[in-house]
Amino acid sequence: MIARIPRRTSFGSAGVLAVVRQRGKWLGVVAPQVGNGRVGWVLWTKVRMLRETWAIDVSLSRRRAVLRHQGRRYFVFPLAVGTPAYPTPTGLFGVTDRLKTGGPGSPYGCCVLALSARQPHVAQDWPGGDRIAIHGTNEPWTVGTAASHGCLRASVGTMRVLMARVPLGTPVRIHA
Repeated sequence: MIARIPRRTSFGSAGVLAVVRQRGKWLGVVAPQVGNGRVGWVLWTKVRMLRETWAIDVSLSRRRAVLRHQGRRYFVFPLAVGTPAYPTPTGLFGVTDRLKTGGPGSPYGCCVLALSARQPHVAQDWPGGDRIAIHGTNEPWTVGTAASHGCLRASVGTMRVLMARVPLGTPVRIHA
């Protein structure tokens, strides 16, 4: 056993995992407890399955993402990505939490889609932990640049679209 997945995330959301593989009766899932690039396996009879019709594909080199619904392009949006010192990790992850921050003045903007990804290069003075997220920003001019500590920053308008449509468990593929 690699890790035990609690019924609630560290942010209080229901424990919903993105399924990224299947081998017979086993489902490959991504979770923060498992780590970047690793898949945890659960027996399909031990979980309740939900059909997920949304997915997010992030291109770090283009600093852009595509929100897909049922495999079709639904919405394309620019993002700020990690700096060379604090790069955004690549891989297949899942949305673990949908959080409101209380206001656009927050460094995280209006809201946050926390991902199962972890930042292996945390800045020493960074108080925000090692979880990666797609979130708003109080520095909108950074969207489209390499400016973050690894998270993906988006505009207020983009975050409104994502928060209205992207459910827990949505797969997120981040690639160069």
